[in-house]
Parts: sequence; structure tokens; C-alpha cells
Amino acid sequence: MTGRRFIDTNILLYSISRDPGETAKRDRAVALLAADDLALSAQVLQEFYVQATRASRPDALSHDIAAGLVRAWARFPVQEISLEIVTAALEIHARHGFSYWDSSIVAAAEALGCRELLSEDLSHGRRLGKLRIVNPFR
Repeated sequence: MTGRRFIDTNILLYSISRDPGETAKRDRAVALLAADDLALSAQVLQEFYVQATRASRPDALSHDIAAGLVRAWARFPVQEISLEIVTAALEIHARHGFSYWDSSIVAAAEALGCRELLSEDLSHGRRLGKLRIVNPFR
């Protein structure tokens, strides 16, 4: 296991939120993204881009800004989508009952040897082998 912490898409999205009701989460997300021990996956970057630029988002980003953020966050180790990740995600889905997409996040975090998966979407404190799920907004 490395000392890395894997970040889920919601952290990236909170970091750009202009919703006054999400100020505390935005501040926490921005602080997290200043760390140098983070990792993510190509899936997380894709999900961020799609959600950040969707026309129905009240504070939607332009393509140029969202793409620039994706490039900036590529400074962290990025797990590529591969057949091994897909296969591992299918096994995680079957074993733990997570959605396929959440299972793919877990598979990517495990492939990078991360110790923690920072996500608002999964059960805080749950352990999956050596990986611990942490909700950084609790």
C-alpha cells in the first residue's frame, strides 16, 4: 500500500461549486486538492468533465476551463481504464453490491495501491481489503 488517497469525482465537483449551500464542502475540497498524496482515475476525470460542463448545471464551466482543470489534476497518478480494471470492477460489484461505476472507482484505487478512497458516495469507514472508505465531508 502506498500513502496515496484516491479522490472520487464529487471532490472535484465540490471544488468548483458556486452554490452558497456548498461553501464548506468547496473549501474542504480545495484544501484536499492542495495535497500531494492524491491519486485518481481516467474515469474520475471523465465524470468531472461531463458533469462540470453539462448545460443544465447552474454554474457550468466552459470547455476550456474544465479541460484545463483536467490537465492540472493529471499531475496526480491517474489509473487508466483497462480490461483489468473492468474485470476487477465486475468482481467488486458482484461481491459488495456497489454500482458498476462505484466498483470501477474502488478497482482503480486498489490498482494504484491507495490506502484510502475519499468519497461522499460510499459507506464512511468501510474497509475493502486494505482500502478504507473515508467521507472527507463528515
